[in-house]
Amino acid sequence: MSNEKLPEFAFGGLHHVQLAIPPGAEDLCRRFWGDVLGMAELEKPPVLAARGGCWFRGGGLEVHLGVEEDFGPARKAHPGILVRDLKALAERLEECEHEVTWDDNFPGHDRFYAFDKLGNRLEFLEPKSAS
Repeated sequence: MSNEKLPEFAFGGLHHVQLAIPPGAEDLCRRFWGDVLGMAELEKPPVLAARGGCWFRGGGLEVHLGVEEDFGPARKAHPGILVRDLKALAERLEECEHEVTWDDNFPGHDRFYAFDKLGNRLEFLEPKSAS
């Protein structure tokens, strides 16, 4: 490490995560992010709405779903979403026919993976002390 002065900035949190979707998949996203997960759909600014896609917010998390012409689902890359009452979320996803795969390889957390109906990988986790 050099003796250069480090920048005087600080990260303030994550504003949103964006996932790709194919053209015309907005209603499928509304069913998953809105109906299944209970997030509120946000109105996109008009200049961005013209591009398609949709945005959702819930529990301090914002997810932007952007249209990608040559869409391929994110099978490895994924958001890691903190959850309160992880078991209840797993039950909700399974009730709505979304497979949940539990993974105990993340120290200090309970977690599972699931996929949206487009095949994008999602990780949901909860600190063990909160269980």
